[in-house]
Amino acid sequence: MRRLDHVNYLGADVVANRDYVRDTLGAMVTEQIVLDDGTVSGTWTTFTNKGYDAVWTRDWTGSRGRLHHLAFATDTREDVLRAADLALDHGVFIETGPHKHAIQQTFFLYVYEPGGNRVELCNAGARLVLAPDWQPVDWTEAERAKGQAWGLKTIPSFHTHGTPPVPAGPEDPVDAS
Repeated sequence: MRRLDHVNYLGADVVANRDYVRDTLGAMVTEQIVLDDGTVSGTWTTFTNKGYDAVWTRDWTGSRGRLHHLAFATDTREDVLRAADLALDHGVFIETGPHKHAIQQTFFLYVYEPGGNRVELCNAGARLVLAPDWQPVDWTEAERAKGQAWGLKTIPSFHTHGTPPVPAGPEDPVDAS
């Protein structure tokens, strides 16, 4: 792995988290999921010129203060594929992937480390935000319902598994990743 790439938090109130990191800490919002009723169910923010450094997605269990995953960047997509082979060889649980996210176009693999935390191994494809007047990309509910970049549907645990563990809540009706 090259470096820590980003952190994804689960939030009971995604907008409050987005506004805090933007207004108090100076982050830029790069992308977000806006549901048909106007609710923001996911937000991608950056402190650098990367596409994102911190993400908040809605915690469908209704819990607060949970970690969705830590992500480590690889040099190439081939490194992500190699990581999948190594995970299989060593009995590491692969939750989903390798695949490509529709949002941010990141090539990914999700595994669980021995303590139960989700870890993403990813290759972001060098999407940079250089425009000083960048406006967030809004993803609609219909767009997210299509799944990932090549049509892979997001598995239900992706919207409920986090650290610390809690009893699962209602299933996510919209793909929030």
